Parts: sequence; C-alpha cells; structure tokens
Amino acid sequence: MIGRLRGTLVHKQPPWLVVDVHGVGYELEAPMSTFYDLPPIGGEVSLFTHYAQKEDSVSLYGFLHDSERRLFRDVQRVSGIGAKIALAVLSGVSVDEFARLVQAGDVTALTRVPGIGKKTAERMVVELRDRAAGLAGAGGAMSTGTSPADPLSEATIALQQLGYKPAEAQKMAKSAAAEGDSAEIIIRKALKSALR
Repeated sequence: MIGRLRGTLVHKQPPWLVVDVHGVGYELEAPMSTFYDLPPIGGEVSLFTHYAQKEDSVSLYGFLHDSERRLFRDVQRVSGIGAKIALAVLSGVSVDEFARLVQAGDVTALTRVPGIGKKTAERMVVELRDRAAGLAGAGGAMSTGTSPADPLSEATIALQQLGYKPAEAQKMAKSAAAEGDSAEIIIRKALKSALR
C-alpha cells in the first residue's frame, strides 16, 4: 500500500499528474481541489495517496490534504459510487462545502455534480450524514502554476474527464474564462458556477 509520496512534480494535466520520487515517476489521478494548490512543474510536492486495485487495473490517486482523501474514500462507500464520481465531487466542491451540503440534506446542490442523480444524492445524504461532521478540512485555493499554451482547451478537456458532455464542458469553460486565466482557474470558476 502506498500511503504518501513526496517528490518533484514533473507533469500536470487535469486529472493526471506525475511525481518523480528518486527516479521513479508515479502517475496519479487527482481532483481539481488538489490541482488548485499544486506547485509549478519542477517544484516539490507531497501527496496523500489512495491505491486501488481492480480485476483489470491498478490506480493511484493523489490528494494534497488528508481530508480530501478521507472524503474520496467515504463517498465511495455509498452504493453505486466509484472513483470517477468521488473525484468529480472533490473537483466540484470543497470538503467543508460537501460536509455542509450533506448535513443540510441539500440534494439539489449535490445533483449538480456530474454523475450524481437524485437517488444517489439522497443515498449520500443518508449514508454520509453522520460522517460529514468529521470531514472538515482544507479547501482548495488557486494554483500558482505556469500557464498552458491553450488554457481554454485544457479546461474543456478536464471538464469532460470529470463527466460533463463535450458541448456542456465547452460552454462551461467559455463562460467561465477570462483573459489571462490558467486552465485551473477556468475549471474552478466553471465548477463553482455549475453548482449555483
């Protein structure tokens, strides 16, 4: 079991990143809440990890904060929810905001996360309400990373990988983008506006 990695960030393109640890490059999938706080390429990063093995694949997920990893694991305990939806939850709302939505029973807000329908949101509220109080942790801030060549395209692709349909992802990214925004900032603004 790999519980934590510390090394040099050598690649980041949502939802994937690669961390070089003494010459070994670990490829991880991470939520946008983690991407917002990543250092620039070449910077040192320390990530909490979740190792998942299935019949046909092995995956490693990375999180800057242990509260994000705990939420990722807790959400997957709800029947019908896997890693993809758990990442979408963390990409759409902060840990604190998710805990607030669950405790308030706000099914409508939860259904705005890609892949979560009304019945799944209701199950989340019922099954996670008791644990939600203990989830309080760190929220995401904007990244100070380098600007990609085409942040709008990168943001659109990342939104699609989070479960949005291509036309919807493009519309969300375009309406959120402002001149000079990095892909991470566009994604963050698009996801925030999607929850309103």
